[in-house]
Amino acid sequence: MEARMFKAYAKGDEKIQLKIISGHFITSQSHITHYLDMTTMKTRCAEAAQIARLLSAKYEATTPVDSIICLDGLEVVGAFLAEELAKAGVLSMNAHKTIYIVTPEFHANGQMLFRDNTQNMVKNRNTVILMGSITTGTTLRQCMETVLYYGGKIQGVSAIFSAVNKVAGIEINAVYDKQDIPDYESYPAEKCPMCQRKERIDAIVNGYGYSKL
Repeated sequence: MEARMFKAYAKGDEKIQLKIISGHFITSQSHITHYLDMTTMKTRCAEAAQIARLLSAKYEATTPVDSIICLDGLEVVGAFLAEELAKAGVLSMNAHKTIYIVTPEFHANGQMLFRDNTQNMVKNRNTVILMGSITTGTTLRQCMETVLYYGGKIQGVSAIFSAVNKVAGIEINAVYDKQDIPDYESYPAEKCPMCQRKERIDAIVNGYGYSKL
């Protein structure tokens, strides 16, 4: 599978390289034509800092940010993003004048939640949602609904890759988009042309990685 890998370079910083593998992959919401390997972006300090630097450039210093809601294992990027926003003069309304890095929990039934000990980091806080990739927007909408349910205020959404420009009227601040991967497609399982052609499934994928079949 890795033999079909190629790389896309980030606009504004060619040192950032996204590894892309073409094939037939299954997510929890759809079938997709490419797997985006963000492993080193999430785990290497230098790459995480570079990603955060690009994402922070689109936020104005007048936009308050109290908490960054991290999905897809992006806590390292989230911490660097908080640092970049602080250096840029982004305001935090928190008593300690610092930004919280918060990760929601997924219940066994798929429900997203914040435990009692972290709810104060969401309630009445100005939040930015940070994701690895946004394909259909389903997970993002679920996260938005959860943040609003717990009393948070959504100030922005950032992602390493997004196949859509907006979700629920909020523009996605992404390092990569479909112009960087023009052949990238997502299909509902029942309408997947790769399945109709009986092409084998390469792997099950999510924000944390892939499992070959």
